[in-house]
Amino acid sequence: MDKKAVKNYFISLQNEISTALKSVDNKEFFVDKWDRPEGGGGESRIFADGDLIEKGGVNFSHVLGETMPSAATAKRPELLGASWEAMGVSLVIHPVNPHVPTAHMNVRFFSAKKESSETWWFGGGYDLTPYYGYVDDCNHWHSTAKKVCDEFSEDLYKKLKKNCDDYFFLPHRDEPRGIGGIFFDDFDELGFENSFKFTRSLGSSFLDAYMPIVKRRKNTVYGDIERNFQLYRRGRYVEFNLLRDRGTLFGLQSMGRTESILMSMPPLVKWEYDWKPSEGSKEKDLYDFYLKPKNWVEQ
Repeated sequence: MDKKAVKNYFISLQNEISTALKSVDNKEFFVDKWDRPEGGGGESRIFADGDLIEKGGVNFSHVLGETMPSAATAKRPELLGASWEAMGVSLVIHPVNPHVPTAHMNVRFFSAKKESSETWWFGGGYDLTPYYGYVDDCNHWHSTAKKVCDEFSEDLYKKLKKNCDDYFFLPHRDEPRGIGGIFFDDFDELGFENSFKFTRSLGSSFLDAYMPIVKRRKNTVYGDIERNFQLYRRGRYVEFNLLRDRGTLFGLQSMGRTESILMSMPPLVKWEYDWKPSEGSKEKDLYDFYLKPKNWVEQ
Protein backbone atom coordinates (compact mmCIF):
# COMPACT_ATOMS: atom_id res chain seq x y z
CA MET A 1 0.00 0.00 0.00
CA ASP A 2 1.73 3.16 -1.26
CA LYS A 3 -0.05 6.15 0.29
CA LYS A 4 2.54 8.57 -1.05
CA ALA A 5 1.81 7.53 -4.64
CA VAL A 6 -1.91 8.03 -4.04
CA LYS A 7 -1.34 11.50 -2.63
CA ASN A 8 0.96 12.49 -5.49
CA TYR A 9 -1.65 11.39 -8.01
CA PHE A 10 -4.42 13.38 -6.33
CA ILE A 11 -2.25 16.51 -6.33
CA SER A 12 -1.44 16.06 -10.03
CA LEU A 13 -5.13 15.50 -10.81
CA GLN A 14 -6.08 18.74 -9.08
CA ASN A 15 -3.47 20.56 -11.14
CA GLU A 16 -4.62 19.00 -14.42
CA ILE A 17 -8.32 19.74 -13.93
CA SER A 18 -7.98 23.24 -12.50
CA THR A 19 -5.60 24.23 -15.32
CA ALA A 20 -8.04 22.95 -17.96
CA LEU A 21 -10.99 24.74 -16.37
CA LYS A 22 -9.03 27.98 -16.11
CA SER A 23 -8.29 27.92 -19.83
CA VAL A 24 -12.03 27.74 -20.64
CA ASP A 25 -13.15 30.08 -17.87
CA ASN A 26 -10.73 32.85 -18.93
CA LYS A 27 -10.22 33.79 -15.31
CA GLU A 28 -7.68 32.91 -12.62
CA PHE A 29 -8.90 30.80 -9.73
CA PHE A 30 -8.47 31.74 -6.07
CA VAL A 31 -6.12 29.52 -4.04
CA ASP A 32 -6.89 28.83 -0.38
CA LYS A 33 -4.32 26.67 1.41
CA TRP A 34 -5.46 25.51 4.81
CA ASP A 35 -4.30 23.50 7.79
CA ARG A 36 -6.50 21.40 10.00
CA PRO A 37 -5.65 21.65 13.73
CA GLU A 38 -6.66 18.02 14.29
CA GLY A 39 -4.23 16.88 11.60
CA GLY A 40 -3.57 17.46 7.90
CA GLY A 41 -4.79 20.14 5.55
CA GLY A 42 -5.42 20.87 1.93
CA GLU A 43 -5.75 23.34 -0.90
CA SER A 44 -8.98 24.70 -2.36
CA ARG A 45 -9.02 26.28 -5.80
CA ILE A 46 -12.12 28.41 -6.15
CA PHE A 47 -13.66 29.63 -9.41
CA ALA A 48 -16.22 32.44 -9.52
CA ASP A 49 -17.83 34.77 -12.05
CA GLY A 50 -15.94 33.46 -15.06
CA ASP A 51 -17.04 32.91 -18.65
CA LEU A 52 -18.00 29.31 -17.88
CA ILE A 53 -18.20 28.90 -14.11
CA GLU A 54 -20.49 31.00 -11.97
CA LYS A 55 -19.14 29.21 -8.92
CA GLY A 56 -17.09 26.08 -8.42
CA GLY A 57 -13.93 24.62 -7.08
CA VAL A 58 -11.36 21.86 -7.31
CA ASN A 59 -10.24 20.80 -3.85
CA PHE A 60 -7.45 18.59 -2.55
CA SER A 61 -7.40 17.44 1.06
CA HIS A 62 -5.32 15.12 3.20
CA VAL A 63 -6.64 14.84 6.73
CA LEU A 64 -6.25 12.43 9.63
CA GLY A 65 -7.60 11.86 13.10
CA GLU A 66 -7.73 9.62 16.14
CA THR A 67 -11.44 8.68 16.07
CA MET A 68 -13.56 7.88 13.03
CA PRO A 69 -16.52 10.27 12.45
CA SER A 70 -19.94 8.65 12.58
CA ALA A 71 -20.54 9.31 8.87
CA ALA A 72 -17.65 6.95 8.11
CA THR A 73 -18.66 4.20 10.57
CA ALA A 74 -22.36 4.02 9.66
CA LYS A 75 -21.59 1.25 7.16
CA ARG A 76 -18.53 -0.04 9.05
CA PRO A 77 -19.42 -0.18 12.76
CA GLU A 78 -16.40 -2.40 13.43
CA LEU A 79 -14.20 0.67 12.85
CA LEU A 80 -15.79 2.72 15.62
CA GLY A 81 -12.95 4.31 17.57
CA ALA A 82 -10.30 3.62 14.92
CA SER A 83 -7.67 6.16 13.90
CA TRP A 84 -8.00 7.21 10.27
CA GLU A 85 -6.48 8.99 7.28
CA ALA A 86 -8.32 10.35 4.25
CA MET A 87 -7.17 12.08 1.09
CA GLY A 88 -8.75 12.97 -2.19
CA VAL A 89 -9.87 15.44 -4.83
CA SER A 90 -13.40 16.78 -5.04
CA LEU A 91 -14.87 19.22 -7.51
CA VAL A 92 -18.18 20.87 -8.29
CA ILE A 93 -18.86 23.14 -11.27
CA HIS A 94 -21.95 25.36 -11.35
CA PRO A 95 -21.91 26.93 -14.83
CA VAL A 96 -23.25 30.32 -15.84
CA ASN A 97 -25.20 29.05 -18.85
CA PRO A 98 -28.27 26.92 -17.95
CA HIS A 99 -27.61 24.73 -21.00
CA VAL A 100 -24.29 23.60 -19.49
CA PRO A 101 -24.93 20.98 -16.79
CA THR A 102 -23.56 21.11 -13.28
CA ALA A 103 -20.85 18.52 -12.78
CA HIS A 104 -19.48 16.80 -9.69
CA MET A 105 -16.53 14.46 -9.22
CA ASN A 106 -14.81 12.97 -6.21
CA VAL A 107 -11.97 10.47 -5.91
CA ARG A 108 -10.67 9.51 -2.49
CA PHE A 109 -8.59 7.09 -0.47
CA PHE A 110 -9.33 6.13 3.11
CA SER A 111 -7.43 4.05 5.63
CA ALA A 112 -8.29 3.17 9.21
CA LYS A 113 -6.26 1.48 11.92
CA LYS A 114 -7.60 -0.25 14.99
CA GLU A 115 -5.10 -2.00 17.24
CA SER A 116 -2.82 -3.94 14.85
CA SER A 117 -5.30 -4.14 11.97
CA GLU A 118 -5.31 -1.60 9.11
CA THR A 119 -8.10 -1.30 6.55
CA TRP A 120 -8.09 0.73 3.33
CA TRP A 121 -10.43 1.49 0.46
CA PHE A 122 -10.96 3.81 -2.47
CA GLY A 123 -14.14 5.65 -3.38
CA GLY A 124 -15.55 8.27 -5.71
CA GLY A 125 -17.24 8.77 -9.03
CA TYR A 126 -18.84 11.50 -11.08
CA ASP A 127 -22.40 12.54 -11.86
CA LEU A 128 -24.03 15.09 -14.15
CA THR A 129 -26.91 17.44 -13.35
CA PRO A 130 -28.41 19.02 -16.47
CA TYR A 131 -31.05 21.73 -16.40
CA TYR A 132 -31.87 21.31 -20.08
CA GLY A 133 -31.41 17.83 -21.44
CA TYR A 134 -29.54 16.73 -24.56
CA VAL A 135 -29.40 13.04 -25.43
CA ASP A 136 -25.95 13.29 -27.03
CA ASP A 137 -24.54 14.86 -23.85
CA CYS A 138 -25.98 12.06 -21.72
CA ASN A 139 -24.68 9.43 -24.13
CA HIS A 140 -21.21 10.91 -24.12
CA TRP A 141 -21.04 11.25 -20.33
CA HIS A 142 -22.08 7.65 -19.70
CA SER A 143 -20.08 6.21 -22.58
CA THR A 144 -16.93 7.77 -21.16
CA ALA A 145 -17.67 6.29 -17.74
CA LYS A 146 -18.41 2.87 -19.23
CA LYS A 147 -15.15 2.87 -21.18
CA VAL A 148 -13.24 3.37 -17.91
CA CYS A 149 -15.11 0.52 -16.22
CA ASP A 150 -14.83 -1.88 -19.13
CA GLU A 151 -11.02 -1.88 -18.85
CA PHE A 152 -11.42 -3.70 -15.54
CA SER A 153 -14.64 -5.71 -15.81
CA GLU A 154 -17.57 -5.99 -18.20
CA ASP A 155 -19.94 -5.93 -15.22
CA LEU A 156 -18.45 -2.95 -13.42
CA TYR A 157 -20.23 -0.11 -15.24
CA LYS A 158 -23.68 -1.61 -14.67
CA LYS A 159 -22.95 -2.02 -10.96
CA LEU A 160 -21.46 1.45 -10.45
CA LYS A 161 -24.14 3.16 -12.53
CA LYS A 162 -26.81 1.62 -10.28
CA ASN A 163 -24.84 2.73 -7.22
CA CYS A 164 -24.89 6.27 -8.63
CA ASP A 165 -28.60 6.20 -9.47
CA ASP A 166 -29.39 4.93 -5.97
CA TYR A 167 -27.08 7.33 -4.15
CA PHE A 168 -27.86 10.62 -5.91
CA PHE A 169 -31.57 10.35 -5.23
CA LEU A 170 -33.78 12.65 -3.16
CA PRO A 171 -36.37 10.44 -1.46
CA HIS A 172 -38.29 13.44 -0.12
CA ARG A 173 -38.76 14.59 -3.75
CA ASP A 174 -38.94 11.10 -5.24
CA GLU A 175 -36.55 12.16 -7.99
CA PRO A 176 -32.86 11.82 -8.89
CA ARG A 177 -30.49 14.76 -8.70
CA GLY A 178 -29.55 14.41 -12.35
CA ILE A 179 -28.71 11.79 -14.98
CA GLY A 180 -26.12 10.06 -12.81
CA GLY A 181 -22.84 8.53 -13.85
CA ILE A 182 -20.84 6.09 -11.74
CA PHE A 183 -20.26 5.92 -8.00
CA PHE A 184 -18.24 3.55 -5.81
CA ASP A 185 -17.31 3.30 -2.15
CA ASP A 186 -15.48 0.82 0.08
CA PHE A 187 -13.70 -0.27 -3.09
CA ASP A 188 -10.87 -2.75 -2.51
CA GLU A 189 -12.05 -5.75 -4.50
CA LEU A 190 -9.32 -5.47 -7.15
CA GLY A 191 -6.46 -5.34 -4.66
CA PHE A 192 -4.52 -2.16 -3.95
CA GLU A 193 -2.68 -1.77 -7.27
CA ASN A 194 -5.69 -2.31 -9.52
CA SER A 195 -8.11 -0.45 -7.24
CA PHE A 196 -5.72 2.49 -7.38
CA LYS A 197 -5.38 2.10 -11.15
CA PHE A 198 -9.16 2.15 -11.54
CA THR A 199 -9.41 5.27 -9.38
CA ARG A 200 -6.74 6.95 -11.52
CA SER A 201 -8.53 6.00 -14.73
CA LEU A 202 -11.80 7.42 -13.47
CA GLY A 203 -10.28 10.66 -12.18
CA SER A 204 -8.29 11.22 -15.34
CA SER A 205 -11.38 10.63 -17.53
CA PHE A 206 -13.38 13.50 -16.03
CA LEU A 207 -12.17 16.10 -18.52
CA ASP A 208 -12.89 13.70 -21.40
CA ALA A 209 -16.42 13.26 -20.07
CA TYR A 210 -17.23 16.91 -19.34
CA MET A 211 -15.30 19.26 -21.61
CA PRO A 212 -16.92 18.19 -24.93
CA ILE A 213 -20.32 18.94 -23.34
CA VAL A 214 -19.08 22.33 -22.16
CA LYS A 215 -17.80 23.22 -25.62
CA ARG A 216 -21.11 22.22 -27.26
CA ARG A 217 -23.34 24.20 -24.87
CA LYS A 218 -21.43 27.15 -23.41
CA ASN A 219 -22.53 29.61 -26.12
CA THR A 220 -26.17 28.49 -26.32
CA VAL A 221 -28.50 31.49 -26.10
CA TYR A 222 -30.74 31.63 -23.02
CA GLY A 223 -33.12 34.06 -21.34
CA ASP A 224 -34.98 34.67 -18.09
CA ILE A 225 -37.05 31.48 -18.34
CA GLU A 226 -33.96 29.27 -18.59
CA ARG A 227 -32.11 31.22 -15.89
CA ASN A 228 -35.01 31.01 -13.44
CA PHE A 229 -35.37 27.28 -14.02
CA GLN A 230 -31.65 26.79 -13.46
CA LEU A 231 -31.91 28.61 -10.12
CA TYR A 232 -34.95 26.56 -9.13
CA ARG A 233 -33.28 23.24 -9.96
CA ARG A 234 -30.14 24.26 -8.11
CA GLY A 235 -32.29 24.03 -5.00
CA ARG A 236 -32.32 20.25 -5.46
CA TYR A 237 -28.53 20.30 -5.41
CA VAL A 238 -28.52 22.14 -2.10
CA GLU A 239 -31.11 19.80 -0.61
CA PHE A 240 -29.10 16.71 -1.54
CA ASN A 241 -25.76 18.03 -0.33
CA LEU A 242 -27.06 19.19 3.03
CA LEU A 243 -29.53 16.39 3.74
CA ARG A 244 -28.13 13.28 2.05
CA ASP A 245 -24.47 13.53 1.06
CA ARG A 246 -22.16 11.42 3.23
CA GLY A 247 -19.08 13.31 2.07
CA THR A 248 -20.47 16.61 3.31
CA LEU A 249 -21.42 15.03 6.64
CA PHE A 250 -18.01 13.40 7.00
CA GLY A 251 -16.21 16.66 6.28
CA LEU A 252 -18.21 18.63 8.81
CA GLN A 253 -18.08 15.90 11.48
CA SER A 254 -14.30 15.57 11.07
CA MET A 255 -13.85 19.33 11.59
CA GLY A 256 -12.67 19.86 8.05
CA ARG A 257 -12.39 23.19 6.26
CA THR A 258 -16.02 24.36 6.26
CA GLU A 259 -15.58 26.83 3.41
CA SER A 260 -14.06 24.11 1.23
CA ILE A 261 -16.74 21.56 2.14
CA LEU A 262 -19.55 23.98 1.34
CA MET A 263 -17.85 25.11 -1.86
CA SER A 264 -20.31 22.71 -3.51
CA MET A 265 -23.18 25.10 -2.84
CA PRO A 266 -24.30 27.18 -5.85
CA PRO A 267 -24.01 30.98 -5.52
CA LEU A 268 -27.68 31.72 -6.26
CA VAL A 269 -30.72 29.48 -5.72
CA LYS A 270 -34.48 29.97 -5.61
CA TRP A 271 -37.30 27.92 -4.18
CA GLU A 272 -40.88 28.38 -5.33
CA TYR A 273 -43.80 26.81 -3.50
CA ASP A 274 -45.26 23.82 -5.37
CA TRP A 275 -43.89 24.93 -8.74
CA LYS A 276 -44.79 22.76 -11.74
CA PRO A 277 -43.39 22.94 -15.30
CA SER A 278 -45.76 23.70 -18.16
CA GLU A 279 -46.97 20.83 -20.34
CA GLY A 280 -44.95 20.48 -23.52
CA SER A 281 -42.09 22.63 -22.22
CA LYS A 282 -38.39 21.79 -22.20
CA GLU A 283 -38.55 22.06 -18.42
CA LYS A 284 -41.24 19.36 -18.31
CA ASP A 285 -39.10 17.25 -20.63
CA LEU A 286 -36.32 17.25 -18.06
CA TYR A 287 -38.64 15.64 -15.50
CA ASP A 288 -40.43 13.26 -17.85
CA PHE A 289 -37.46 11.96 -19.85
CA TYR A 290 -34.06 12.92 -18.46
CA LEU A 291 -34.73 12.42 -14.75
CA LYS A 292 -35.66 8.79 -15.32
CA PRO A 293 -32.85 6.25 -14.86
CA LYS A 294 -32.10 4.59 -18.17
CA ASN A 295 -29.32 2.99 -20.14
CA TRP A 296 -27.87 6.12 -21.71
CA VAL A 297 -25.14 4.26 -23.53
CA GLU A 298 -27.72 2.71 -25.82
CA GLN A 299 -29.96 5.78 -26.32
